[in-house]
Amino acid sequence: MIDSHTHLFLCERPEAEVVAAAHDAGVERMLNVGLDRDTNEIAIAAADRHEGVFATVGCHPTEAAGFDDARGEEIAVLAAHEKVRAIGETGIDYYRETASRDDQRRAFVAQIAIARERGLPVVIHARDPEGETGATDDVFAILDEHADGVPVILHCFLAPWRVEDAIERGWYCSFSGIVTFPSAEELREAAAKLPDELVLVETDAPYLAPQPVRGKTNEPAHVVSTAEVVAEVRGVSYKELERTVEANARTLFGW
Repeated sequence: MIDSHTHLFLCERPEAEVVAAAHDAGVERMLNVGLDRDTNEIAIAAADRHEGVFATVGCHPTEAAGFDDARGEEIAVLAAHEKVRAIGETGIDYYRETASRDDQRRAFVAQIAIARERGLPVVIHARDPEGETGATDDVFAILDEHADGVPVILHCFLAPWRVEDAIERGWYCSFSGIVTFPSAEELREAAAKLPDELVLVETDAPYLAPQPVRGKTNEPAHVVSTAEVVAEVRGVSYKELERTVEANARTLFGW
């Protein structure tokens, strides 16, 4: 199994313990996602320490205040590291507007360009206030305008009403522990609709622990519980889903 999106540097237990527990659970590879200048370098350092850990570098939309060409160049330079396999996470966040919408858009567009230049996929964050869709709509519009030909991963996919649009565009949808929650029936229906070649699973650890460990700190090992639910709603065995998401991750991340 793989974890397509985690933040090892935010987990409570020591990094080595978290990685070992993941391997014991059958999670052989994980993508350690950077959020800003400091955590990009931390994510790369962890990837250097562990064979099955890879990294992304980027600027999270909540960290995009004052984003300029210099910050974009820093990301581009780090993206040349051999274990960096994606750009991001980047996108739009209207739930916590700690950066202006103009800064968020500037950072987003710049990172799409870096992904294109480096031949890497881009990891997308979209978060709206409850009951609203503006951030999601803006993400789709910006990607449509700027990301043609760039592999797109919709991290922590929470827009079941846009799943057909994602399929049409060939964008990957990565499901977090939220898909296991009893209230997430529409999300499970979306997971069932995706073609095999666009499905991923993730933890977003230490956040969004799946139902069996809900309320506890999440870790990459818990992606197994999420994958079990996704397999069930897709009408396949866990082993078949495992083969599917491992193949998709190989295609995207080259690991």
